[in-house]
Amino acid sequence: MTAAAILEIRDISKSFGAIKALTGVDFTLQRGEIHALCGENGAGKSTLMNIIAGILQPDEGTIRLEGQNVTIASPSAAQRLGIGLVHQEIALCQDATVAENILMAAINKRRAPLMNFPQLCAEAQKVMDLLARIPVETQVADLSISNQQLVEIAKALTLDCRVLMLDEPTAALTETEARRLFSIVRDLKARGISIIYISHRMAEIFSLCDRVTVFRDGRYVSTDLITSVTPDDVVRKMVGREITQLYPEKRSAERRAARPVLSVENLSYREGSSGVSFEVRAGEILGIGGLIGAGRSEIVQSVCGLRPKLSGSIKLNDEPVSIGTYSDAVSAGLVYLSEDRKASGLFLDLSIASNISALDLRKLTTPLGLLDRRAEARQAADLAERLGVRMGGIETEVSKLSGGNQQKVAIARLLSVDPKVVILDEPTRGVDVGAKVEIHRLLRDLADRGVGVIVISSELPELIGLSDRVLVIREGVIAGELPADELTEEAIIMLASGVRQQPSNARVAQNVA
Repeated sequence: MTAAAILEIRDISKSFGAIKALTGVDFTLQRGEIHALCGENGAGKSTLMNIIAGILQPDEGTIRLEGQNVTIASPSAAQRLGIGLVHQEIALCQDATVAENILMAAINKRRAPLMNFPQLCAEAQKVMDLLARIPVETQVADLSISNQQLVEIAKALTLDCRVLMLDEPTAALTETEARRLFSIVRDLKARGISIIYISHRMAEIFSLCDRVTVFRDGRYVSTDLITSVTPDDVVRKMVGREITQLYPEKRSAERRAARPVLSVENLSYREGSSGVSFEVRAGEILGIGGLIGAGRSEIVQSVCGLRPKLSGSIKLNDEPVSIGTYSDAVSAGLVYLSEDRKASGLFLDLSIASNISALDLRKLTTPLGLLDRRAEARQAADLAERLGVRMGGIETEVSKLSGGNQQKVAIARLLSVDPKVVILDEPTRGVDVGAKVEIHRLLRDLADRGVGVIVISSELPELIGLSDRVLVIREGVIAGELPADELTEEAIIMLASGVRQQPSNARVAQNVA
C-alpha cells in the first residue's frame, strides 16, 4: 500500500461480452486529495467507479482500502465501507420527495415502525440548503434536470464517506450552482475526505484537483500532479493524438443559403408570454443560448409538437405545416434530441439497431407489414460507422455503451429519417473532448448538406465556436440575436441576464406581442 493512500486499485479488468471496458488498470487515491480521472467516453472511467461502488464486479484485480484487501459485493457494501458515488446520470426515485431521496440510506438504517416526517424534512432541508433552496417536500419528478443533479449531490453528502466519487457532477448545473459545489468539495477535502472527480471540463480540473490520472481505451496511461501538466498535455494523453481544432470552420454569410428551411412566427407556449419568431436558414447552425429556466427547451419543444403551443405558425421550406404531435414533426422532417438522453432519448434495454430504426419503422417494413431485419441492420451499420460508434456489434444493448457512444446512437436515430431540420438540446453534455470534436464536425457536415441545425447549449464556448448566429432567450422570449462576428461570452451573458438590451448593430429577432 502506497504511503498516505486510502484506496488502491491494482490490475483491474472488466469486459462486457466482446467489449473490453478495462484492461489491467491501476489507480491510487491519497487521503484528503481531489484526484481527477480523465479520458474519452469509453475509456473506462465510469466502469471503474461502478466497480469501486459495488455496482459491477471486476473480472480480475484487487481493491485495497485503508491497507486491507476488500471485496465490494454491492452498493450497500460500498456504503458500509464509506464509499459514495454521485452518478453522471440521474439515479433518483422520481415518485418520491426530495427529502426521501436525500435520506433514503438513513431511512433504511433506522427501520423505525413509524417515520417522523417533519424531522426527516428538516434534516434533508439542512443538507439541501448547502447547494440550493429547493423545498424538500417537492416530488423529484417535478424538478428540472439541473435541480435533480443537485439532489443527487445532496444525497451523497449525507453518507459518512471516506471516499466520494463525483462523475460529471456539474454537467447539468449553472455557473452559480457549480461554484457552490466547488466550495463544498474543497470543504470535504479539508475534512480529510478523499474525492475522485470525473469531468471533461479542463478549467474545473485545473482549479480544483491535486492530481490527474488519464485512461485511454480501457487502459491506464499516466498520473501527474496537476501543477506539472497543462490542459493540452491532458487532452493529448486522453485522445492519443493532437486536437488541433475543436470547432470546424464556419461558412461565410455569402456561402449560406438565403432561404429559410424553418420559419417560426408568433409562437407562444404559455399563458401571458409574447410570441416568438425566428428563422433557420439552410446550411447554417443556429445557436440558442440563455440561462437555465429561460425557456430555451420549451420553445423548441413547442415547435416539435412535444409541448402544446397556444399560438403560432410553422413553415418548412416556405410551406406551412401543421404540427400537433412529435410524429407530425418527424413526418415533416423536423427532429429533436432531448437533453436527457437516458430518460427520453434512448431505449436502453434495446439494441443499437432497434434504437436507430425506432423513429420511423415504415421504410423498413415489408409489403406484408413485417420489419425487414436485414434492412434495419444495414441502416444501423451504415449510420454507426458514419458516426464512429464504438461497439461490439449493432445488436449490442445501448445500456452497455459509454455515455458518448449512447449520444452518437441517439443522433444516428435522428439521421435515419433524412431530416430537413435537426434540433439538439445540450448535444455534448457529459461528452469527452474527442467525441465533442466528432459531433461538432458532424453538425457542420449536416449544415453543409443543406440541413437546418439548431443547437441549444449551456457551454458558451461551444455556442460561440459552433454557431453562425445565436438567439439569446430571456424569460421565454428572444432577448436578442448575435451574428458570428459579435459572439462573445460577455455579449451572451449580458443579454441573457437582462443587463443589456439588444445591441443596436445586431440583427433583432422579432418578438411579436
